[in-house]
Amino acid sequence: MTLSAFELEIYQNILSSIAEEMGVVLIRAGFSPNIKERRDLSCAIFQSNGEMIAQAAHIPIHLGSMSFAVRAVLDMPDIQEGDVLILNDPFKGGTHLPDVTCIAPVFSNNKLEFFVASRAHHADIGGLTPGAMPLSTSIEEEGILIPPSKLYRKRRLNKKLFNEILTSSRDPEEREGDFNAQIGALELGEKRLKETITKYSLKRVKEAGNELLDYSEKMMKEVIKEIPDGTYEFEDYLDDDGAGTKKIPIKAKITITGQKAKVDLRGSSPQVKGNLNTPYSVTTGAVIYVFQCLAPSSLPLNSGSLRTVEIIVDENSILNAKFPAAVVGGNVETSQRVVDVIFGALSKAAPKKVPAASAGSMSNFTFGGINPRTGRNFAYYETIAGGMGGRFGADGVSAVQTHMTNTLNTPIESLERELPVMLNSYSIRKQSGGEGKYRGGDSIIREYKFLSKATVSMITERRKFSPYGVEGGECGKKGKNIFIRSHRAAKIDPKATFEVKNGDIIRIETPGGGGWGNPR
Repeated sequence: MTLSAFELEIYQNILSSIAEEMGVVLIRAGFSPNIKERRDLSCAIFQSNGEMIAQAAHIPIHLGSMSFAVRAVLDMPDIQEGDVLILNDPFKGGTHLPDVTCIAPVFSNNKLEFFVASRAHHADIGGLTPGAMPLSTSIEEEGILIPPSKLYRKRRLNKKLFNEILTSSRDPEEREGDFNAQIGALELGEKRLKETITKYSLKRVKEAGNELLDYSEKMMKEVIKEIPDGTYEFEDYLDDDGAGTKKIPIKAKITITGQKAKVDLRGSSPQVKGNLNTPYSVTTGAVIYVFQCLAPSSLPLNSGSLRTVEIIVDENSILNAKFPAAVVGGNVETSQRVVDVIFGALSKAAPKKVPAASAGSMSNFTFGGINPRTGRNFAYYETIAGGMGGRFGADGVSAVQTHMTNTLNTPIESLERELPVMLNSYSIRKQSGGEGKYRGGDSIIREYKFLSKATVSMITERRKFSPYGVEGGECGKKGKNIFIRSHRAAKIDPKATFEVKNGDIIRIETPGGGGWGNPR
């Protein structure tokens, strides 16, 4: 180690603050509510080999998988200063098509030394339904697929590619604004990184990156060392894939040996027809997130944590899907269940360190159509919070985004100002958390009244299988999706696409968190 502990902490804060500032630029410059209000975005810094050395505290599922995207562009020929690389291909480092990653190389002394990257969830990128979250059965139905490509070459825009991306969307103007915000974030990141290199020297910054990776690895080894050696298993289920497959198993067998962890996910469901498949990058992000949760808050968030965790999955499975599998729901829902089974297995080894199951669903809700106020197409997407699982020493938090999502809600005022919809109700779903010595958090009721015709798509989970309790705690309540027309209510399936008209109401009751410990 060539840097002192004090220097290492200074560089950790410098690099992570650059990523945070990139996120601020993206939020402030973003056009869509999904970016500027919900903050469905992530920013990070990478070494030239694709190792992530710093990230902002943004979206866990983005950040655990972004190294795959950066590594995917390394084989591109002739990367030069001023280039901007773009991709959303889930089978080449992406997650699902709405998450578009923009990457810029950072040169020093005419040599490629780092990358900065921004990933943002775009509210529409084409596909069968508005919002680019359809009940798809192949990747082609989910929107435009962007392989690793150059959006800018030596700071000159590839207009043909850009126009192709924009015209695939139902709201090209909003897409253009969000992409420009992503590019602005990259420009800021490149500028700040070069300023840091000038101030401290390239040699010192590169040393700091390497030592931060080593330090994260060392810390993660200590975290794993505190878990008793042994093999721990757990199984849980996804409700359905929206295409006929029901009760979809996700299995985990975790073997702890000293300072190493082997996470064996073999035996989970084969690749399914519907859209709950995930690429390996998403599975990796979900697994490493769990282990990072067990670490002290001082753990530098970078790729070093991955070095001590071995992940094994079956080929052509729901957790390692192959082209042309549908994956748009896997990123948001299957990732949550992977987290649940990893925590479930670890609860048998160290229950006082592991919470009960949280809501386990992002409760994805998208709708779009023609806005009667403007006469233009619109598309909107949001995830809805639920209850957090109880944990040793404290009840679960109510009405909060948990695990693989870290977004905010869209404020009612913003939603009603920009879209033809009213919020009839937005409240806590009382008594939805599971009983326990430490109760699960309560979830949310969110009720929308439509003021025009629209196409609605819903990808939700935990409507059939409840969030589990730990150490004798009770399960959280399952979620509900309800359609109301002319005061007549009907249940909506967990995965559904349908048309609504003026005056129709959709009521979403999200799942509560499980309880921790016997309530008696």
